[in-house]
Amino acid sequence: MTSPSLTLDYLFDPLCGWCYASSAMLAGIASHYPDRLTLRPSGLFDAPRPVSAIAGHAWSNDQRIAAIAGLPLSTAYRDEVLMAPGGVFTSRFLTRALVALGQIDRGLEPRFLHRAQHARYVLAQDTSRPENVTALAETEMAEADLPFDAGDFARRLTGDADLAARAEARIAETNRLQQSLTAGVPKLVIGRDGENLILEGEAIYRGAGPVLAVIAEMVA
Repeated sequence: MTSPSLTLDYLFDPLCGWCYASSAMLAGIASHYPDRLTLRPSGLFDAPRPVSAIAGHAWSNDQRIAAIAGLPLSTAYRDEVLMAPGGVFTSRFLTRALVALGQIDRGLEPRFLHRAQHARYVLAQDTSRPENVTALAETEMAEADLPFDAGDFARRLTGDADLAARAEARIAETNRLQQSLTAGVPKLVIGRDGENLILEGEAIYRGAGPVLAVIAEMVA
């Protein structure tokens, strides 16, 4: 039986490569503990910048990440996303989309994040572009058999002050939580009875099994 005090807070940024490394872990806990999981976007890559400014470092780092976590990484991602002329690097629209979907059903958030990561790193879709983010959200909603207005969603991503404020509030809440933690994402904060266990690094890059075992031991 799950402890009523159990909380699972996942700190991340949608464009964080190491967060991609922890995607299998996140999928596992989202499946086993959907009502206990809260996604905490950090805003790490919210501010737009030219993708050319980070392309070389990102590709080198992402290759290492994929090798450690055993995840796919396409050369098309390097060529069509990181090397795209005039490309912009920002997680702003992904975060807003995740928040918007979460208003409908919190369970959509981790599934959308996984879809966006696969779209970027494997299918070479530029997930900094709001039109691509809208298309991913549309697919997510279709698979959930939920209605979706693509035009309205696209408008909200770029021009809805309320959605922007909600996303900024989620980021601010994550930043408050991070003040008591070490810097950086991803992290999984497992809380029970007022005490927290912080898992990060290698502990969350090995899939869901080891983390689920830790949680099971904590609530036993």
